[in-house]
Amino acid sequence: MLRVTASVAIPLDEVVVRASRSSGPGGQHANVTASRIEASFDVAASRTLTGEQKRRLVERCGPRVVAVAQDARSQARNRELALERLSRRIAHGLHVPRPRRAPPPLQSPRPARAPRRRAGGRRRRLEAKRRASEKKATRRRVDPD
Repeated sequence: MLRVTASVAIPLDEVVVRASRSSGPGGQHANVTASRIEASFDVAASRTLTGEQKRRLVERCGPRVVAVAQDARSQARNRELALERLSRRIAHGLHVPRPRRAPPPLQSPRPARAPRRRAGGRRRRLEAKRRASEKKATRRRVDPD
């Protein structure tokens, strides 16, 4: 079984594994070996996945999910790597993102808008603006003239 997620495992008879000559390590021996491994999974032919899982996987990864490994010299190690990569790609394709939530509304720093603004609120707001302006004015470079 190829373990994809905690709830999904694909039987290895649904995965096609092919070996071919590697262009990387192991492909340039004096005795040439077929160390490159290509593992492919036909989504539509799967008996394990549900209809919704197949639809999601085809939408995100296509009708065939393929993983190739030619990193190692040995065919056995490349087979392990290809199956791991295939498992990760299928898991990524099956992942259902959490629904997004709208952030809470921002609180306005100004007093509430009313038909007539209260004198105290207006005075406090203007005083705060004046203090901020003075604070920034003290940070400015002094003009030599």
